[in-house]
Amino acid sequence: MARPTRCRRICAEPAYDSFIPEGISTGERTGLTLDEYEAIRLIDLQKCTHEQCARQMDISRTTVTELYESARYKIADSIVNGKALEISGGNYRFCDGTADFCCNTDCGRSEETGCESIIRMKGEFTMRIAVTYENGQIFQHFGHTEQFKLYDVEDGKVTGSQVVDTNGQGHGALAGFLTQAKVDALICGGIGGGAQNALAEMGIKLFGGVSGSADEAVEAYLAGNLNYNPAVHCSHHEHEHSCGEHHCGENKHGCSGN
Repeated sequence: MARPTRCRRICAEPAYDSFIPEGISTGERTGLTLDEYEAIRLIDLQKCTHEQCARQMDISRTTVTELYESARYKIADSIVNGKALEISGGNYRFCDGTADFCCNTDCGRSEETGCESIIRMKGEFTMRIAVTYENGQIFQHFGHTEQFKLYDVEDGKVTGSQVVDTNGQGHGALAGFLTQAKVDALICGGIGGGAQNALAEMGIKLFGGVSGSADEAVEAYLAGNLNYNPAVHCSHHEHEHSCGEHHCGENKHGCSGN
């Protein structure tokens, strides 16, 4: 027995349901389904990767590739052969706006950072806190963090959170990443002086020298009792740039809030 086709999640119906070529027209029509339209919207317009598109549409990457290739062929057929393009039908359901990857996301590429992470849009009255993140804990070297956990706060309470990848960005570029994510405050362990200056220029408040659970640190911050070090520095960053090599006997990975 064939497995039933998984219903594809889309954000909304398109504003336009047909496109008709001017000039010479064959009178023929080609149909684009709403799930094919959504794949085109996410990948070609929003610049999502196929993996990000799959997460947003709640389907497999293989299915995304099939939808995308089918949609591209139909659009090309319409443009090259003068066929009217109609958008209707398909196997889909509408997004309710509550999933981590839904219409309230931004998965575009930042010109400054090259970032491709999907990040939920920030509300007008929301504060966003970022924490350097690894397995539930505060990662201790800002410049090498591979993930941030973002917390959205309204009226002093966390209303949502998400973990986003930095996609290999490091040191100064991470300040641009956080700005793109509309972060207001950063909680981290060790951090170098250059990154601190970049954050300050972008108006992001820094709370460094913090360790332990990321969730607990945010709760402590909201309660007004976060234990942090305003004079934080990163010994790894200093060692890396003063020695030039990593065989002089120090722990090159040691970051400190002292």
